[in-house]
Amino acid sequence: MPLFETPAALLILWAVIGYLMGSIPSGMILARTLGLGDLRSIGSGNIGATNVLRTGSKGAAAATLLLDAAKGAVPVLLARWLAGEDAAQLAALAAFLGHCFPLWLRFRGGKGVATFLGVMLALAWPAGLLCCATWLATAMITRISSLSALVAAISAPVWMLVLGLQQMLALGVILAALVLWRHSANIARMRAGTEPRIGA
Repeated sequence: MPLFETPAALLILWAVIGYLMGSIPSGMILARTLGLGDLRSIGSGNIGATNVLRTGSKGAAAATLLLDAAKGAVPVLLARWLAGEDAAQLAALAAFLGHCFPLWLRFRGGKGVATFLGVMLALAWPAGLLCCATWLATAMITRISSLSALVAAISAPVWMLVLGLQQMLALGVILAALVLWRHSANIARMRAGTEPRIGA
């Protein structure tokens, strides 16, 4: 019995589509369009919503958050509709990798939190909502965005198990591990007590 029921060519196609959609640098496009400057030379140099917020534009940061989530969710939903669950899961992983390693920015992308949440909401909205709630609760308690992202990512496989989504568990573990890896510098700063808090 083959590992995947969907033809390999179709899986590759949706992986490529997911990667290309995920690699769209929403934050950079918005920042340049709105005259907010080059995100690479602002704050952490990251292309995500947290760094867009450092430009002083809450609206641009909110829009970046939504667009980064959408570029994770849309390829997953399209792949599931047109090619099935295997394609949806591959598109999810590819979209996340596209955000973290975008072709257009010489593979120097963001940390993938919003895209991760968008992917989770599209894969299984109850698990996605629980991850979002986990992020929000952690942020309210600690006021540390990166810690909230880490806790939300680690919670994803747990929520999948609780909800009986064993078929997605491997993907959940992979995505959580990638989020942790992308936040290695943040983890070092948290250990040193120098990680900035939300609103600081």
